[in-house]
Amino acid sequence: MKATSIIPCLSYKDAPAAIEWLCKAFGFEKQLIVPGENDTIAHSELSLGGNLMIMVSSMQNNSEFLKMIKLPADIGGFVTQSPYIVVDDPDALYAQAVSHGAKIALDIKTEDYGGRGFSCFDPEGHLWNFGSYNPWD
Repeated sequence: MKATSIIPCLSYKDAPAAIEWLCKAFGFEKQLIVPGENDTIAHSELSLGGNLMIMVSSMQNNSEFLKMIKLPADIGGFVTQSPYIVVDDPDALYAQAVSHGAKIALDIKTEDYGGRGFSCFDPEGHLWNFGSYNPWD
């Protein structure tokens, strides 16, 4: 089997607002937005840097997949997974994220094993990690 990419899927209570925030705070770009009923998002695709992608949807869709998902607020603010995204300028992204209200979980720093990065929460409590460390290099 050959895999070609990995695309994290995230769900939000207010997906339209989350999509706008992710674009402003982290620089994602809207590729596809499929509206759902009652101002929800049935499916969306957001790209970053031309070759990375996430999919975002609203929790209200009641799909079989979403029945297995809980939001951080639904489980006491805990997070069960978190994407790590390799970026070329973590300091600039850190400043951009903070300017749009990202709650910093782990401040920006250079790691002993190489790379520089930080972790932050988005407005609905999903944990994001960004850094320059790339294990493929």
